Amino acid sequence: MSTDTRAGAASAQRPPRAPHTPDPGSGHDRAARRAAIGRRLRPLRPWLLLAPALTVLAVLLLWPLVRVVLLSFQDYGLREIRSGESHYTGLDNYRTLLGDSYLWTTVLPNTVLFAFACVSLTVILGTLVALLLQRLGPVWRVVCSTALMMAWAMPAVTGTYVWIWIFDPLNGVVSGGLDTLGLIEPRETNWFTDRWSFYAIATLNVVHHGFPFVAITVFAGLLTIPRELTEAAVVDGANAWQRFWQVTVPSIKPVFTVVTILSTIWDFKVFVQIYLMPGGSGSNRDVLNLGVWSYVRSFGRNDYGSGAAIAVLLTVLLLTITLVYVRTLFREKDEL
Repeated sequence: MSTDTRAGAASAQRPPRAPHTPDPGSGHDRAARRAAIGRRLRPLRPWLLLAPALTVLAVLLLWPLVRVVLLSFQDYGLREIRSGESHYTGLDNYRTLLGDSYLWTTVLPNTVLFAFACVSLTVILGTLVALLLQRLGPVWRVVCSTALMMAWAMPAVTGTYVWIWIFDPLNGVVSGGLDTLGLIEPRETNWFTDRWSFYAIATLNVVHHGFPFVAITVFAGLLTIPRELTEAAVVDGANAWQRFWQVTVPSIKPVFTVVTILSTIWDFKVFVQIYLMPGGSGSNRDVLNLGVWSYVRSFGRNDYGSGAAIAVLLTVLLLTITLVYVRTLFREKDEL
């Protein structure tokens, strides 16, 4: 037998060598385990980073919302506050609320129509001012932007009292001017007792306080539109109106979406501008909206369960309108 044959037979008789298994305590194995854990935790990494902020939001927003919902199912007044007991009545508060004609004839129309008017005027005026800022030179742009920010920074309480003074029946600027022209008799005219004039003043107040935010936000969006698009539209013969609807609006549609949704949320839950005006704290029932009505029922009549039900109704109304609006926008985007 040759040497090569004997060597081959000997190697065939030897048992196969076991594969090398790394030492569990080796650095290579520890690194592999850490990599595997990192891959498993990768989807959770964003949530881990957001956990502190979400915890704060849950404590400051979610828990009070849960408490309001729980109160809306209770007959809760001063007696329950003193005793600490909970008297659940199911859906009684909601049945009473939805069966009250005052909700459907006064409060809900006041809330919806007032919010619709404020949102429309705020977005329109803010957009016009943003277009004006786009055309101004650097110096006047800074001056106008500063004035806008000062108007936006004015507290709602201060702004409301300014508008009350302007429309004061006896000493206000409007009544004095119209009296000078012989159009009204100040002693016989009170702008705050009539439902329509009351909300006209409130609309001026809210729009004056809200349009600077829309103007600055829309102006920031206008700066992102490539100049080539506008120049191409001009070359094609498009006028200013056509350029606005065919170039500007499609280019910054997400900006309009954001300002519209935020304005809707803010204007549906307006409280200060209504409550501080004469008659708005409950003495004139014709001018209450959902926010003020909830406050009056809770703290004026100590009926916290009913007031919480009104607050929940307002929240559901806001969520419904916002979801419908966002869904419509996404549907339009998918169709495009």
